Amino acid sequence: MFDVDGVLTNGMIHISSTGELTRLMNTKDGFAMKAALIAGYNVCIISGGNNEGVRKRLEGLGIKNIYLGAHAKIELFNDYISKNNIKPEEILYMGDDLPDFPVMKLVALATCPKDAVPEIQGISNYISQKKGGLGCVRDVIEQVLKVQGKWGDNFNA
Repeated sequence: MFDVDGVLTNGMIHISSTGELTRLMNTKDGFAMKAALIAGYNVCIISGGNNEGVRKRLEGLGIKNIYLGAHAKIELFNDYISKNNIKPEEILYMGDDLPDFPVMKLVALATCPKDAVPEIQGISNYISQKKGGLGCVRDVIEQVLKVQGKWGDNFNA
């Protein structure tokens, strides 16, 4: 389970002269999420942002559980685990800022990028050495798949 802004992106938003908001995402993070899906993992996105370009990118990777515009992430988290018959102790969550705090307190493995706010770092079981948008998602997914002997099995993703 992943946040978007500050995790899949560096947290910066580019505002064009026409008012369009754009973000940058790391292709290595995308590859890792797709590899996780192929390995049989559920990947879920819960973000306060509501950019349809983000949805299209994530859907293009094969992610089906995408919650955007999430102001109360805990409600969507509960909805997701209920619909998918998943227990909180089976979930890794990566967040970077205070809206992620309630969910991160419930999951088995709370993770964050290197540049997460101190409160999130304080409750994280693992702090990636990578910053948000610069491979932190790849870092945690790759480590999980390696520990379970599933990294490398799906490089034709």
